[in-house]
Amino acid sequence: MGIVTQGVEPASALLAAPPPRWLGEWARFAAGTRFADLPAEVAQRARLVLLDCIGAIAAGAQEAEAQTLAGRMIAREGNGDAAVIGHASGARPGTAAFLNGTAGTMLELDEGNQYARGHPAIHVVPALLAAPRGDGAALLVALALGYEMGARVGIASKLNVAMHPHGTWGTLGAAVGIAKLHGASAEEFAGAINMASTLGLATSRRTMLEGGTVRNTYAGVSNMLGLTVWDLVRAGFIGERDGVATIFGQVSATDWQPAEMVRDLGSRWEIARNYFKRHAACRYTHGALDALSAIVARTGPLRPADVASIRVETYVWAAQLDSPAAPNMLAAKFSIPFAMATYLAHGAATVPAFRGPAREDPDILALASRVTVDEDPAMTAQLPGLRPARVTLVLADGTRHEAAASTNRGDTEDPYTEIEVREKFQELAGPVYGRDRAAAIEDAVMGMAPHDEAFALVELLKS
Repeated sequence: MGIVTQGVEPASALLAAPPPRWLGEWARFAAGTRFADLPAEVAQRARLVLLDCIGAIAAGAQEAEAQTLAGRMIAREGNGDAAVIGHASGARPGTAAFLNGTAGTMLELDEGNQYARGHPAIHVVPALLAAPRGDGAALLVALALGYEMGARVGIASKLNVAMHPHGTWGTLGAAVGIAKLHGASAEEFAGAINMASTLGLATSRRTMLEGGTVRNTYAGVSNMLGLTVWDLVRAGFIGERDGVATIFGQVSATDWQPAEMVRDLGSRWEIARNYFKRHAACRYTHGALDALSAIVARTGPLRPADVASIRVETYVWAAQLDSPAAPNMLAAKFSIPFAMATYLAHGAATVPAFRGPAREDPDILALASRVTVDEDPAMTAQLPGLRPARVTLVLADGTRHEAAASTNRGDTEDPYTEIEVREKFQELAGPVYGRDRAAAIEDAVMGMAPHDEAFALVELLKS
């Protein structure tokens, strides 16, 4: 008698079943999409997302761990032609994709998608830059499709609450983007999607809460694996018939809804519903920081010592960031109490506001201990469309100030302008490349069009 495991179909039934309908539709869509099929606003948003990722990578690459890691890996594996952004040496494609993906998440400044509950672009862009093919149009289409795949898997499933979204569905995005660059057929897209689904990481949400910086490598691994998936496809490897449904319906996530993978496919582009970040901290802190900035706009600058207490009421995911401890930069970026305190001390949640001197400032640490964070169930009910927060600040003299934010600045409901995103790029990339070189990179990305060599951009990115 055969043994049947609960919830697992017999092999005979699985082999006889046809491929899922959504996968065939998605694969045909990906194979057939051309640059001319992208609405103008989608193509322009893809340029802006690409620029934003390059800036985040360039700045993150200057962190000591990123520099040391790049030096060690390149010394071991040898130089290559792929650009390691913000580093003096090039590397082999897989190594460059890993290093750039890792650097891009170091500072918590990479863009994201609120509906997918994650960061699709930083899981795709490093892979595409490591293996450029074709012209600028090809690169933009690959980015838009890779972003679309990763984001839609995030939308169509509910990741296990103990997992971190980095390194999970992002691997599918990288694989689809690379497959598009190589002119994959519909059959090859389907194979790439199924294989990539089973190559994600078993990430831990606690890693970010504890300041475990290994978390910064998750996106790097996805980009590296995205390149590997294409090699597997061309070598003849195959995945399971519907790997996406298995992984994101049973293993890493639940509530798999395949209809979401093709709903309005080709007319609703997730890259056009993204958000950009200006606060150099976890996005869950942004609603509270935006509300605090509204208070400061009324009161004028405040020092931490001026404040007796701060109460933050917000949605459940943000309410989990309630620890005032900031043992390292990553932990500080995932602490609402520290973020609020350092914002007041620095006048903004900038990159330096989370570095060592800020984390050792006794006034900042003292105020962080006077910040409380609570969940408001009514705010949780507004997810995922909104990210609300309410802040009550009490000054040392007893004066109370209150402000609320319904969503984060930079979200689709309250977006940053293109000028603001481009200014952010210059702030991040200018110190790395110099003003003239950073301006040349910006012009190359924002002017990217058919017949513009993608290789030219990669050459500009080499330090």
